[in-house]
Amino acid sequence: MDKSPDIDIVSPPPAPLSASPGDGGLDTGSSQPRKWIGLLALAAGLGVAEIVTGFDRFLRSPVIAVGDWIIDHTPGWLERFAIRTFGTNDKLVLKWGIFAVLIVLSLRLAGVMARRRNLARGLVVVVSIVGATLAFAGRAGRLIDVLPALVGGAVTLVVLEKLVPRRVTSPASPESGGAATSAVAAASGVERRQFIMLASGAGVVAVGGFGVGRALRTRYSAALDRAKAILPKSKTLPAAPEGVDFNLPGLSPIFTPNKNFYLIDASQGAPNVTRATWALRVRGMVDKEINLNFDQLLARPQFEVDVTISCVSNEVGGDLVGTARWQGIRLDDLLHEAGIKPEADQIVGRSIDGWTGGFPTAVLDGRDAMIAIGMNGEPLPVSHGYPARLIVPGVYGYVSATKWLSEIELTRFDKFQGFWIPRGWNVDGVIETESRIDVPGSSIAAGPTKIAGVAWAGIRTISKVEVQINKDPWREGTLSKELAKTTWRQWVLDWDAPKGKHDITVRATDGDGKVQTDKQTSPGPGAASGYHTIRVTVG
Repeated sequence: MDKSPDIDIVSPPPAPLSASPGDGGLDTGSSQPRKWIGLLALAAGLGVAEIVTGFDRFLRSPVIAVGDWIIDHTPGWLERFAIRTFGTNDKLVLKWGIFAVLIVLSLRLAGVMARRRNLARGLVVVVSIVGATLAFAGRAGRLIDVLPALVGGAVTLVVLEKLVPRRVTSPASPESGGAATSAVAAASGVERRQFIMLASGAGVVAVGGFGVGRALRTRYSAALDRAKAILPKSKTLPAAPEGVDFNLPGLSPIFTPNKNFYLIDASQGAPNVTRATWALRVRGMVDKEINLNFDQLLARPQFEVDVTISCVSNEVGGDLVGTARWQGIRLDDLLHEAGIKPEADQIVGRSIDGWTGGFPTAVLDGRDAMIAIGMNGEPLPVSHGYPARLIVPGVYGYVSATKWLSEIELTRFDKFQGFWIPRGWNVDGVIETESRIDVPGSSIAAGPTKIAGVAWAGIRTISKVEVQINKDPWREGTLSKELAKTTWRQWVLDWDAPKGKHDITVRATDGDGKVQTDKQTSPGPGAASGYHTIRVTVG
């Protein structure tokens, strides 16, 4: 009589749902059930963790919490590599990297559970504890932050216990030659239905958990709150005059649309801060502390300022720079009201998620530093710091541009370092003179064309831009009208392009007469430097 190596056909009574040597789950003739049971358990655990995050506006999923801890402990050289390699997608790559690790583990987990149950249990417990510990150890860690990882881990373990049967060895039989065989992994009709019901329930938990968690978080949704926000009246700036923007196709507009504005921050997700829950505390080396809620912030005099901000990680010719018309209140007025003690030389902005950036008190020199609530005529986008952030002209964002602002502290540089300084970045963060070529593209037709781009220098404006084609003498381009000393300027140069390959290079001179350096460096510990050069093929 022919028989399967895994099934003792002499024992007809239905066996409990259990693992065969090649399966570890419901018998389908392949090893797939073992893998998908592990994935299902992981998904159910993460789904319930999402539900838990819906009960507190600052709770984060285990994946986000672990990712933020990794960001906080990433050395400067690796952070620079990530931005250089992935640009503004670096946080997304990190998130999916964490998911990939969890998926790989889960694909093996049910198999381990079938063979070595205690080992599998231990792995789930260890991973859960690690996730909970890293959540608690984050910048703004609280004891409650451990709950999503612990609850999610418990659910993962329960699903595995229910769906992965114990490995049972059937007694020896005459037909088997006296050798013991593994019990059949098929169940009776009732047991099979029970398995399907349990698996389906776990699937519902996995899918529904994310939906329920999202629904619960709508109570704290910054996005929904922003949709109802209206900017108060302010001392408005006139519309940009004619000649400020050349309106050339491919050339960066004088104002960068909010949807195109670069995003670089040290968090995997924007905190859910609403107008009702926002509060600001001014403390430290001041004569008196000031506490403001959002209504009190709006009641203060509002003004607008046009400012180009830039990321220190921007490569030469990169796009981590943009210009917006910001609306808010004067930072110097607020701090002078608090009374800055003479020994204070640093202003520290602290985000609701614990991020910090520190810049010198010397920026309170009339340069229009502000607590911003508006960007290009709209309430701040959530990803850009809604409901309030700092904007400080002339210094890079890593020391000044605190999003989701919750606290301003007056202190000293010898007493406190902001988030990026211990990671090897310069303390001062002054924006360097830089320029970029936007057009033409890499391949154009021969004949008259335009070379154009933008140049910026913090608060020093731009006084001249020069272009070099191949090794020919430098030629001065035409500058757009100045919008403000705190913004970039467009430039353009007419060129009768001959056929062939041509290298085009740009350099700028700031309002102080300082020519952009030609020394080529990558970002870190300060900004990248050098001339931007492109190669154009003219056909």
